Amino acid sequence: MAKLRAAVVGGGIVGVAVARELLLSGKAAEVALYEKEPSLAAHQTGRNSGVVHAGLYYEPGGLKATLCRRGVGLLQELTARRNVPYEECGKVVVARDDVELARLRTLFDRAVANGVPGVRMIDGPELRRIEPHARGIAALHSPTTAITNYAAATRAMAEDFTEAGGTIFLGTRVTGIDDGGTHVSVLSEAGSSSFDLVINCAGLQSDRLAKASGDSANPRIVPFFGAYFLLREDRRSLVNGLIYPVPDPRYPFLGVHLTKRIDGEIMVGPNAFLAGGREAYSGLELMPRDLAAVAGFGGFWRFAAGNIPAALREGRTVLSRKAFIEAARAYVPELAVADVVPGSRGIRAQAMNGDGSLVDDFVITGNSRIMHVRNAPSPGATSSMAIAEHIVVLATTC
Repeated sequence: MAKLRAAVVGGGIVGVAVARELLLSGKAAEVALYEKEPSLAAHQTGRNSGVVHAGLYYEPGGLKATLCRRGVGLLQELTARRNVPYEECGKVVVARDDVELARLRTLFDRAVANGVPGVRMIDGPELRRIEPHARGIAALHSPTTAITNYAAATRAMAEDFTEAGGTIFLGTRVTGIDDGGTHVSVLSEAGSSSFDLVINCAGLQSDRLAKASGDSANPRIVPFFGAYFLLREDRRSLVNGLIYPVPDPRYPFLGVHLTKRIDGEIMVGPNAFLAGGREAYSGLELMPRDLAAVAGFGGFWRFAAGNIPAALREGRTVLSRKAFIEAARAYVPELAVADVVPGSRGIRAQAMNGDGSLVDDFVITGNSRIMHVRNAPSPGATSSMAIAEHIVVLATTC
């Protein structure tokens, strides 16, 4: 099989990982990477908490479970080789009552099935030995859950890519992908270029680019923002690693938790609420096109109707710093409103079906000429290099 001439759209961690894998695997002779921003990792990749997930939550046998565990190993190798900071700070998932304890035991069984190393159930006193300021009746402890800097990891992958002969076009917005039969054209602000294979990894804009190239309109991206607070420097000792709640099946999002960041900061959050736009990082910013798209999507209204309690819970944290911190105090009671300062804000590219259900697993569609990464939520960053391996195999064998 002749080596391909390929293009990847999107300079987040998944897009860069895919471009890198196309070259390093030997499947492509030439690869071009297009990114509309002046730098890589400008959106979801550069605005998350930096957690390297161990694989606790995911359905055994699913793409998330399989690719997460593989992705951790690949990420460890990359960060060691390229001197990107990486720390196994550990994670506790805390149960506060018997109802949560039952769900925690199910989570433990799933983690064991997924091969998460060192995972174990611990009681309240042992929880306090690991996280002295956390409170709960029991917890799941994952000692190998880690933190890193995903923007730095993306740049490290980009160094591998360019050293292997890849080309990166920054500040170049792709407006369309057209299958011409004998070739696939990438239409951008810089003109039109022809390739054998094009892979859409455009994140927050992935559904629009997919639809414009002839793929299905659904699932669609509905943007939810997540805001964080940071602990004051003199209060960072309240948290040693990662303190998480037990997932509640009544709510579509995890809820506020406490996360050590690789630079030593402690993040509190995020909440989750409908954003004013796909790239509306300011709380006052509204993007009419994006809001109109959500308003005209029946799936969103079906989702909203079925999640009123979740909307009320999250809405309180948007309107009130006290309510936000109160959610975290359920796990670290010593935390006070005066202990935090405003932090960053990110946008989650949440894929949603027409029936209002949220797409949970990774979703990759297309054929041997055009492929689309339609959904790559958490643990997408952790799994990025494993996702890239999976996509390149699909693209070159289908």
